[in-house]
Amino acid sequence: MAVSTDEFKNRLREVRELRDLSQGELARRAGLPPSAVSHFESGSRKPSFANLRRLAEELQVTSDYLLGRSDDLMGDGPATALFRDLDKLTAEDLEYAKQFMESLAQRRTKTDKDSP
Repeated sequence: MAVSTDEFKNRLREVRELRDLSQGELARRAGLPPSAVSHFESGSRKPSFANLRRLAEELQVTSDYLLGRSDDLMGDGPATALFRDLDKLTAEDLEYAKQFMESLAQRRTKTDKDSP
């Protein structure tokens, strides 16, 4: 699959704006020069593999998504991000996480019922 420069620059801008980051803030967080993100989004420069990884990490998406090779922001789906560090949690942490998720689901159900 060919990766287009337009796809990369459009997705980079889209996700950066979704995360409510300025170009300068994203560059700073990714350890890049302040003008780097501007150059990437204009298509005047392409990131190195290392810089692509930094951008994807800071934007919490996969590099495949930024490159247009996948339409899934998080790789295998949203559950991937939720369970990425599951093996690092204690039994108490897992119980707390379970209760929190149940609370969120109940909140959403209540919100849906209250909507006209």
